[in-house]
Amino acid sequence: MTRSSRTAPPVDGRSQRSVRSRQQIVTALIELVREGELLPTADQVASRAGVGLRTVFRHFQDMESLYAEMHERMREHMRSSIVELFDETAIQGSLEERVREGVRLRATLFESIAPFKRSEVVQRWNSSFLKGKNEEMVRELRAGLKRTLPETDACSAPIARAVELLTSFEAWDRLRTDQRLGPEQAREVIETALRELLGG
Repeated sequence: MTRSSRTAPPVDGRSQRSVRSRQQIVTALIELVREGELLPTADQVASRAGVGLRTVFRHFQDMESLYAEMHERMREHMRSSIVELFDETAIQGSLEERVREGVRLRATLFESIAPFKRSEVVQRWNSSFLKGKNEEMVRELRAGLKRTLPETDACSAPIARAVELLTSFEAWDRLRTDQRLGPEQAREVIETALRELLGG
């Protein structure tokens, strides 16, 4: 028997099971929201995760803390898209090129987060965490827009606000759901409107 094998700490089975249960609970919430369940209950999460309701609340103080964990998991999963979108050097070229690439990057991100943003809209009024995260995303998108389309600084306030609205998740989701446009059609609508507004 080697020294390393004699001194290796024993595997804590309970600790491993606890970590696994926590991951299963978060995964269950993500799956339910992705499937279109805008307000998953703790019972639904427990059932999907294959654990008892008490186990859910042993790991999470309340549903808001569970949503916070889901948000962090999803943000990590989409980190590359987020970094690319908000990288100051990512989008360059003529106005037309920057409009096209900026809309493409936002469309990619918005398609990925759509089920979660719809769920957030339903619950935001009752969650300080979700309200804060939405405000954070609005600030990030606004800053990214100014870097991609600095022309907005020279526009009148109404035009600049219209540009921000056109490039928001809410505008994207309305085109995709209420107007039932495909991703390419929705992108074309936004690109055309942006070029018209910015004189491109």
